[in-house]
Amino acid sequence: MRVNMAHLRERARNGQWIDFAVFDARSSSGTQGDNQQLLAQLTAKARLSNLRVEQSALAFRSGGRVQFFGSPPLVDYLSKRGVPGWTHTVDA
Repeated sequence: MRVNMAHLRERARNGQWIDFAVFDARSSSGTQGDNQQLLAQLTAKARLSNLRVEQSALAFRSGGRVQFFGSPPLVDYLSKRGVPGWTHTVDA
């Protein structure tokens, strides 16, 4: 299964750059544990593709709304900015 991914670099609050990945995915069960496992798997695959990933999150629709799951600072950022445009795909 191919998963859309956004790999971006933004300036953090402290002025440093942060590289992050957002994946268009959710575990089939939707449980926190399964989402965490999926996020770890997708993050590892992105890193194996030579992408620097310091924080990562899943983005998915639930109850008609976009929700995010992952690194709390990134989830907070995404909840204010929305889903970024997809830049890559990874195989899950």
